[in-house]
Amino acid sequence: MPQETKSFPEPDAGSTAHAQGGILEPHDEPSMRDALEVARDYRGDVEIELKDGTRLLGFVFDIDTKAGDGPAARMELPKDGGRRVVKSAEIKCIHLSGKDPAAGKSWENWVRRYAEKKLAGESASIESESLD
Repeated sequence: MPQETKSFPEPDAGSTAHAQGGILEPHDEPSMRDALEVARDYRGDVEIELKDGTRLLGFVFDIDTKAGDGPAARMELPKDGGRRVVKSAEIKCIHLSGKDPAAGKSWENWVRRYAEKKLAGESASIESESLD
C-alpha cells in the first residue's frame, strides 16, 4: 500500500475526512464505533467534546468494545497527567485537532530529501527533526 494511502486514507462515501482539523459527529452506535477507531488510529491528539460541554484533549490509545453500554475510549490526558475512560454515551463529537507528528514524513520523502542534499553538496544526516 502506498504511504500516501496510509497517511490519508480515502474516506468512505458519506464519512467525515480523517485528516487534521476533521470533526467526527457520530449519530448512532456503528458511527460512534467508527469515529472512535478513527480517533485511536489518528497519530495526533484529539479533542473529545462531551455532551455536558466538557472538552478533553489527549491521545486515544485504546477502545474498550466490551463495555456494557457501548464502546468507550481510553485516553491519555497530558494536562491532567493521567488517563480516563470516556463512555460513548458521553461523547458529542471528536475533533482531530492535534498535529500529526508523522504528516509528510514518509520514508520515501526522507530518502528524496536526503539524496537532494547530498547531490547539492549540503550536509545531510540521519538525525530526526524536532516534533515541535
